[in-house]
Amino acid sequence: GMIKRAALARALALDPELVFLDEPTSGLDPIGAAEFDELIATLQKTLGLTVFMVTHDLDSLYAICDRVAALADGKVVAAGPIAAMLECQHPWVQAYFQGERGRRFENANGKSRQALPGSG
Repeated sequence: GMIKRAALARALALDPELVFLDEPTSGLDPIGAAEFDELIATLQKTLGLTVFMVTHDLDSLYAICDRVAALADGKVVAAGPIAAMLECQHPWVQAYFQGERGRRFENANGKSRQALPGSG
């Protein structure tokens, strides 16, 4: 986790308005990933930073993102707030956000779909 934090610090030293993150929590244990997500969310708020993130981690999506684009077969098949992803009829998007992983996230965090960021 320290290497990822150092890389982020190097990027932020240039005082960017936009930061690109590619799978920022990959290779981190769940606690380290949650801490990194919290750091990113804090930086977004305090620095007014825009974060463009590529991830497969639902925990990171819910912690950081206010808008999501879902890709399937090399195309954007859905875009919008996470709540919109839950309403999307595309089979891949449904399987990802409403499938087993989505239910595990919901159960572990005690959140209903109506209480998710971007749903209200």
